[in-house]
Amino acid sequence: MTATRPEPRQSSEEEPPFTELLAQQLGGVRGFVEAAIPITVFIVLNPLLPETVGGFEGLHVAIVAAVASALVIAGVRFARRESPRYALNGLFGVAIGAVLAWKSGEARNFYIWGVVQGLIYGFLLIGSTLVKHPIVGWMYAILARGGKKEWREDKPLLKLMGFVTVVWGVVFLLKNVLRLWLYQIDATTALGLVTLVGGWPVTILLGLWTVYMIKKRLPHLAGKMNFG
Repeated sequence: MTATRPEPRQSSEEEPPFTELLAQQLGGVRGFVEAAIPITVFIVLNPLLPETVGGFEGLHVAIVAAVASALVIAGVRFARRESPRYALNGLFGVAIGAVLAWKSGEARNFYIWGVVQGLIYGFLLIGSTLVKHPIVGWMYAILARGGKKEWREDKPLLKLMGFVTVVWGVVFLLKNVLRLWLYQIDATTALGLVTLVGGWPVTILLGLWTVYMIKKRLPHLAGKMNFG
């Protein structure tokens, strides 16, 4: 008697939705929260603490608290044997900002590394489009097409990803030019708030808008993908 072969599962059962894959690459909800905690700690404590706290400068106490929160988050990840990638990335950025603020004695320098990094990202995004290798397109290829480069042969898709990548780049440049201006006028509290709101929340919105654009402009392609 010939054994019957089980029917292959549908692609929607084999792969999670594209939006879920995108969220996973960005760290998921937990990654968003963890990235925001150290900055939030610094934003809240720095203006509230007096100049000296128990013989220590208030700025230094705020810096230590922010770094400590990042270390705790990374430690929990390690203890649970979970991927520490997002926690370590956040810890790295917080550590650089902490060193710059500590050495200079100026709270605003806690944010300057992120400003420089954001401006670099903006220029790289736009530059990648000029050389016909839009970064958001490659993100799409990695998440939705297993990293295959054939997506560049689809001219409408390449054109759309070029446009989307430019928008990402412009948004990154605009928000970090605003942060740089706030840094120049020493508006530290406003700088912190813009950093917090303009970080992961803006990135999430850009990701959702990208998915929407693919669905709207390339419905034939969206129909082949599991967007959720």
